[in-house]
Amino acid sequence: MSQYLADHGWLGWILIGLIAGLIAKAIMPGRDPAGCLVTIALGIGGALLAGFLGQQLGWYRPGEGAGFIAAIVGALVLLFVYRLFAGRR
Repeated sequence: MSQYLADHGWLGWILIGLIAGLIAKAIMPGRDPAGCLVTIALGIGGALLAGFLGQQLGWYRPGEGAGFIAAIVGALVLLFVYRLFAGRR
């Protein structure tokens, strides 16, 4: 994924973020912020989270990004955490 994003820049980040966010929302349906920008941010945040955690665990080298599946898993984690805190209101 990092090579893909390096080649396509910010447009690649938006596209991958949108797809990863949509898949995460489809896997974990429910009430959450439903806007397109929030879905993109969810996917991008998931990719960043997965990349960070993967580097800390030694799965990725420094500067190497997470894969597409890892981005979806990261988005699922972010969505779960959001719902955990939003449900307490």
